[in-house]
Order: sequence, then structure tokens, then C-alpha cells
Amino acid sequence: MNNDKKNRPPFRNPLLIFLVISIVATILLNLMVFSLQSSSKQEISYSDFLTMLDEDKVDEVIISQDRFVIYEKPIEIKEPEGENEAAESFLNMFGISSSEVIKRAREQSRKVYYTGYIYDERLLERLDEKGIKYSTPIQNNNPILDFFLTWILPLGIIYLLFFILTRSMSKRFGGGGGIMGIGQSNAKMYNVENSTGVTFKDVAGQEEAKESLDEIVDYLHNPAKYRAIGAKQPRGALLVGPPGTGKTLLAKAVAGEAKVPFFSLSGSEFVEMFVGVGASRVRDLFKQASAKAPCIIFIDEIDAIGKSRDSQISSNDEREQTLNQLLNEMDGFDSSKGLVIIAATNRPEILDKALLRPGRFDRRIIVEKPDLKGREDILKVHIKNVKTEPDINLHDMALATSGAAGADLANMVNEAALRAVRMGRKTVSQEDLMESVEVIIAGKEKKDRILSEKEKEIVAFHEVGHALATAAQKHTQPVHKITIVPRTMGSLGYTMQMPEEEERYLMSSDEILDQITVFLAGRAAEELVFNTKTTGAANDIERATLLARNMITQYGMSEKFGMAGLESIQNKYLDGRSVSNCSEETKTAVDNEIIRVLKECYDKAMRILVDNRTALDEIAKYLIDKETITGDRFMEIYKSVTETTGGDNNDEESER
Repeated sequence: MNNDKKNRPPFRNPLLIFLVISIVATILLNLMVFSLQSSSKQEISYSDFLTMLDEDKVDEVIISQDRFVIYEKPIEIKEPEGENEAAESFLNMFGISSSEVIKRAREQSRKVYYTGYIYDERLLERLDEKGIKYSTPIQNNNPILDFFLTWILPLGIIYLLFFILTRSMSKRFGGGGGIMGIGQSNAKMYNVENSTGVTFKDVAGQEEAKESLDEIVDYLHNPAKYRAIGAKQPRGALLVGPPGTGKTLLAKAVAGEAKVPFFSLSGSEFVEMFVGVGASRVRDLFKQASAKAPCIIFIDEIDAIGKSRDSQISSNDEREQTLNQLLNEMDGFDSSKGLVIIAATNRPEILDKALLRPGRFDRRIIVEKPDLKGREDILKVHIKNVKTEPDINLHDMALATSGAAGADLANMVNEAALRAVRMGRKTVSQEDLMESVEVIIAGKEKKDRILSEKEKEIVAFHEVGHALATAAQKHTQPVHKITIVPRTMGSLGYTMQMPEEEERYLMSSDEILDQITVFLAGRAAEELVFNTKTTGAANDIERATLLARNMITQYGMSEKFGMAGLESIQNKYLDGRSVSNCSEETKTAVDNEIIRVLKECYDKAMRILVDNRTALDEIAKYLIDKETITGDRFMEIYKSVTETTGGDNNDEESER
């Protein structure tokens, strides 16, 4: 027998709560029915009743054991003289006649009174003299039937409604059995026979994270060797990183490697409308897990319940009680049994300090976006079940996907397979893989968007301006592709850059300034060739401004402000929003400094395009004709033009 239910306080027993609610509702229902029955009759005195008899106002009297019920004579309604055929035909449509309407109107006009029963020998004689109908109802009282109709039937109806309500609530809360299921854990358990099916072989690009988690797996397999030296098992591990980097996959891989039960829950599944439900679920989860130990509990998006507690008005009592219960349970379980808690979040800065202290989550494992080798390994994992041509080069695809997470790479491989099917091929080619990268980054080609000749020229010169600024500076990545084919994500064209062989993790001030120059070279080409400005440079200006602001406020690369940190990053793994740490006067000075940097870089871009005007015209003409140029073809035209003109267009020693 469940001792928890046996020792549950009466005020928390759902069955007792139901009985109290049902009895109160039944009493209120009976009172309401009695009140409705009494409201249709008006009480009068016995003398008023006799007065009504004398004035011939009584039509009928019902004599019962405790009262006289008096029906007043109805108002006389005379039938209309003559026949109205239109009215009769209208009433006949509803199956009634005018006489029946008048009869019902008379009955409705009768008022009903009642007075207490008084024995009066002359009453019946007076009623006979007046010709008033009177009767006594036959009492067929059945106590059992009355009790059933008055109490049992209402209780049954209330129970049915309550059962339907609690069943829908239990589905909402994830409980397992109607009213008794509220608060139970709905953790998914994968036992040894039906394991997660995921091991560390299925996780690529996160070698450091796997190394940290592998020790937990080894402890679950061989706890004796750790106990012999006095080492204790880590109670919990917190996986921190951007969305899509494989935090949930890593947790499943730990359970798959250890071959132990795996309990999986999202943090939001603990928090419900009623205070106490989440805490009850936490207790139930740890109770189940303790019975199945050794095992792993995985709580995804733990920031839903682990948010830092405060005294703000908007604080959530249910969430805070759930967090308190989680803290108590993490302190209370015996780690020697092999119970491990793994949680994942992409907002570690908002978690409660009590949750992060050693003894609860002993390890914080950073799951970052993969580097070049990691992306290549991830692509190998996702492409192993896809039929490909023998000459595909995943290294080139990894180079083109800098900053992509594991989920992004999986999506790109799937897009490549879908494209191969659309093209009528049975294998995925290198072209499919590279096109899928562009689909994820810029969207699909919009074949129905036809640019005018003027707009096509402006877009072509704009994109070639970016490419020439890239080629004429030494601190930039080489051009991989230039296109003026519109894409679904809003771009009318783009210039794609890609590192040659290795990925860069640091940027110098010269590299940042050169990159800003590349961003602004598109607008410079528009002004140089067409003497106009278009909206096509909006995204370029936004990115250039952000890069200039970060250089000044975060990277300490400004001569005016030096190494002062004027902004900090919040939500590092989500939107990376910047928060100012300086006064309003300093913000104004920062804006002026940003404008100065952008102007200098724009002037530099304009000088590069003026010096390379011949190449600008030739490459733009080729791009208008072909719509797409590869990086190799772009460099061939660029070098041939510069060799013909005899100019040295490399701006390797340009002033800052």
C-alpha cells in the first residue's frame, strides 16, 4: 500500500475534497430548486383568502395537509367578433387555433397564492355555494425515491461532471489517472531493454563535452574503483550552449552508453496553473528514479523552473515552489546509488545561484558550436545514411558553414537530399550540398521575381563592389561566389566569402576595418557608377555598424576610449543582445566615433573602386550576362584586367 497516500493530510486528499464539494453543491442545488418553486406563489393570510371568496376572485383551491393553494380567477378575454381568416391561417401554421391561444392566455393570467392550513367546517360549504372547484392531491410519498431524487441523483451528476473535468485536467497536467493523476510525473523512461538507441558514436563535433560526460558513464559502470580512492560521483551536470548544438543528444548518449534507465522531462512540464502541482511532480520523479537507480534524469530547458528567485511582484509562486522542491530533492538523494541529473539550458545567466552550486550541479559542460573539424565530423554522421556520389567533398561544405550548429548541418544534408530528388537523381552531388548551404543561409531562388534591366545593373555593380573590395585587401577571406539571382529571404543578390583552408577564431583591428570596408563597398559602387543610393545596402550598413560598435565598445580597439568595456553581452547563447554600461554622454561620443569609422571605411572603399573601375565594369557586365560567377572565375577576370591596365590594385598598405 502507498504510504504517501496513507499519510496524506486530509486537506490534501483529492477524494475528501471531491466529497465536500459534491455535498455543498447538492445542498445549494436543492435550495435553488425550492426557491424557484416558492417564487411562483405568493403567501397570504387566511382572512385574505376568505375575502377573496366573498369577492368571487377564487377559481380553484387545492387542499393539502399543511396549506391551501388558491388559484385566482383569470382575466376574462373575449374572443374577437367575426372571423379573421389571415390570423387563423397564421396560427394554423403552428398547429393551434385562436380559441386555444385565448385559453392559454387565461391560464397564464391566473395568480397563485397559498396560506397555512386551518380547520374550518364551513369552508367546503362556502366553496360549494360559490361553485369553486376544490381537491386534495393523493400523497404517494416514497422516502427512498425522494432521497434518491434529492441527494443521490445530484451527487451522481456532479461526480460525472467532476470526473470529466479532472480527466481533461489530468491530460493537461500529464497525470496518469484522472483526479488521482494530477501531480504525477510524466517522465519518459527508456530502460535497458528499450534503451535510447544513441551512443557517443552518434555525437560528433563535441569531443570535450563527451570527455567530461564519459567519466560519469564510467562511474555508473565501475563505481568501486572511484570509491576505493575516496572519489564521489558528480550529482549533476549542466549542459550549456546555443540551440541546436546537441545538448539533448548528448544526454541520451550518456544513458545509451551507461545502459541505464533514462528519465526525460522538459522544465516547462513541471510548472502548471495550480500551486503545488510542480513540486508534487518533482517528488514523484525522484521517487520513480530512486526505485530504478542507477539511472539518469534529464531536464531540458531547466531555466523554465530554475530562474533566479526574487521578491518582484511578477514572481511565480508555483515555479518557486517547484524550484525549492527540486533543490531539496537534489540534496536528499544518495549519490552512491548511481542517480545522475543532467540538465540543459541556453540561458545560464538567469539560473538561481543555489541551483548552480557544487553538490547540485557539480559540472558545467559547455556545448559550443562546432569548429571546422567538428562540422566535418557532424556532416559525416548525418550523411552516412544518404546515398552520395563518390567525389563529394565535405571539407568544402564545412568551410562554407562557419557558425552553423549541428541541427543546421543536419538540415543542410536533408535539403541536399531533397534537391537531388527534385532534380531526378538517385544520389546527392557536391552541387546539391553547396546549394543546400545557400538555401539555408539566403533561401531558395525566386524564379518568379524578374528585375528590370536598370535594377539588374544596380544589383550587379553592388555585388561586384563587395567582391573587388575583398580582392583588393589582404585581411579578407576570398570570394567563393557572386550571384544576382533573388532569394526568398529578401536578398536580390549576394557575395559569398569562404576561408581557404582553416577557420579563424581571432580578428585583428585591421581585419575588422577591412571587413567594414567590404560591407560598404556595395553602396560605394552604386554612387560611383549611377550617382544614386538604393535600399539594397540596408543589411550591409546594419552589419557594418554593428561591427564598428563592437570594435569600439567591447573589443577595446578605439583610440578615443582605449580598453574601456562600454557594453556587455546578455543572453550569450541566444540573441546576444548588448547592454550599455556607460553614461548618456559617453553613448553620444560612441555614436560619433562609430560614424567616423564608417566614413573612413567608406572613403577607403570608394578609392578601391575608383582605382579598379575597369575591373568593376568588366566583371559587372559578365555578371549581368551570366547572373552567377564562381570565385575562381571572378579572380581570373580581375587578374586579367589588372595585368592589362598594368596597375597594382592591391591595397595592402592602406592607411587605417
